[in-house]
Amino acid sequence: MPPANTIKVNVRWSGKKFDDIELSLDEPGLVFKAQLFALTGVEPDRQKIIVKGGMLKDETDMNKLGLKNGHNFMMMGTAGELPKAPERKTLFMEDMTEATLNKALDIPVGLVNMGNTCYMNATLQCLRVVPELIQGLQKYSGGTDNLDTGSNVTASLRDLYRQLNASGNGVMPAAFLTYLRRAFPQFSQQGRDGVWAQQDAEECWSQLISTLKAKLPAHAEGQQNVVSQFMQGEFTTTLKCDESPEEEAVVTKEQFAKLDCHISKEVNYLHNGILESLDQKIEKNSATLGRSAVYSKTQRISRLPAYLTVNFVRFFWKQEEQVKAKILRKVKFPFELDASQFCTTELQGKLTNTKLKLRELDTAETALKRRKRQDKEAGKMDTDEISEEQKAVQEAQVALQNSLDPELVKDSGSNPSGQYELAAVLTHIGRTADSGHYIGWAKKGDTDDWYKYDDDKVSPVSKDDILKLDGGGDFHVAYLALYKARSFDVSPSKSDA
Repeated sequence: MPPANTIKVNVRWSGKKFDDIELSLDEPGLVFKAQLFALTGVEPDRQKIIVKGGMLKDETDMNKLGLKNGHNFMMMGTAGELPKAPERKTLFMEDMTEATLNKALDIPVGLVNMGNTCYMNATLQCLRVVPELIQGLQKYSGGTDNLDTGSNVTASLRDLYRQLNASGNGVMPAAFLTYLRRAFPQFSQQGRDGVWAQQDAEECWSQLISTLKAKLPAHAEGQQNVVSQFMQGEFTTTLKCDESPEEEAVVTKEQFAKLDCHISKEVNYLHNGILESLDQKIEKNSATLGRSAVYSKTQRISRLPAYLTVNFVRFFWKQEEQVKAKILRKVKFPFELDASQFCTTELQGKLTNTKLKLRELDTAETALKRRKRQDKEAGKMDTDEISEEQKAVQEAQVALQNSLDPELVKDSGSNPSGQYELAAVLTHIGRTADSGHYIGWAKKGDTDDWYKYDDDKVSPVSKDDILKLDGGGDFHVAYLALYKARSFDVSPSKSDA
């Protein structure tokens, strides 16, 4: 029997008709395009399928089109140099192997759940968006026959990522899981029934980053490894005694691998939660007063890494139930994050001009896109003449290049602009950290394509789907967010920007 919420439709294309194609209404338009690609040889991005309201898009919700059994689609598009599909035999989606479907859609490969290992799978898929980390692992020459458990974890992660790049099917991370549990026995816990216990994804993330920081080789000659260089920032921390104003403030420098986003009744947005975590009250012994006193602990970032991890502090220890209970409050997070607001006054001064020039470049690029769209609608042909909008973009690019602080540019692995874009989100569904389910959501390379990594089930999602991960209910809630330094082209280009 066909799966639930599936209908049979017909498609006309290039004088041919394909009858009784099974269409799943729960899958986005891109999956239906992949079926037609297998039937006709017309690649998804070359297909023009007429639906109510316009053309079928990759992210179209098929449930909203009002389709019924027997619906007739009209498709336009030319097949490329691909093997011809059988003219008479209809290829249904369930007839396609996972590897074939993934290849047709260019969908990344997932990781098989080995028994409540979604916390690990989601972590690995999110960290995979850091190309410098993958490159650092490939340079690691160690094997998995060491007495040192951290070295075995590093080597097996390298091998696992290689498998993911080479496979068309879901990969079983059995070897890596074995070495992870040997290095960190807490991930080996089992319930009374012998079933592997769920674990905290943030703990897995932190242990893994700590291990890679200790084991990976230097990223470049004379420099630190990729974790220290690209994923670690620096705090300037000031401790001031509230009860003894004459006591001199103590200023120190310390490294950090992630920012905390505290979630209180006043926090509705990510930046509010981060700022709240950077200003705290603590109690410690005062040498001046000779007793315990209240201190103001203020932290500001003095070095921004290329990759910034944010931990939504959603879990707290509930003593009466002996569990890590969850805070479900909605906390909105942006696709683009201005981190200058978390920085020291000195670093803010170095970022201010670049921040302004980036805005000017954004404005110029928007105007250029508008001009190109208008020219296309008017039927104008492309020429070698440089438009005023293109000149404005080129000038903005040069101004941006000149605005970058030389010291920040020399610090390879830092973020010289202070501007970030969202690259991955790790979510949790459930009421406690040690139960429920974890999923990774990650952006593919420099594209705008997002994918949902539900263990070995990987599917494309829209930006709107990512925005729904902000909490407020029992749906998937953002627990960790990974931001990457915003990339921008500072090389003037005649044809585009």
